[in-house]
Amino acid sequence: MNLTEIRKIARKNDVKVVKGMKKCDIIRALQRKEGNFPCYGLAINGECDQADCMWRADCLKESRK
Repeated sequence: MNLTEIRKIARKNDVKVVKGMKKCDIIRALQRKEGNFPCYGLAINGECDQADCMWRADCLKESRK
């Protein structure tokens, strides 16, 4: 998902996005809003216990980089 799409999701969810915010920071703010841990991109060894997080699949890909 690109940054423009993520910013739209943030606006829909009343998450304030400050100019210059990185993708991972916006997603972590959205994770907090969802009630999940703000852990986007931090999975170790491809393990994540946040099964209901809408960012899970993208996060696991990002964590492998």
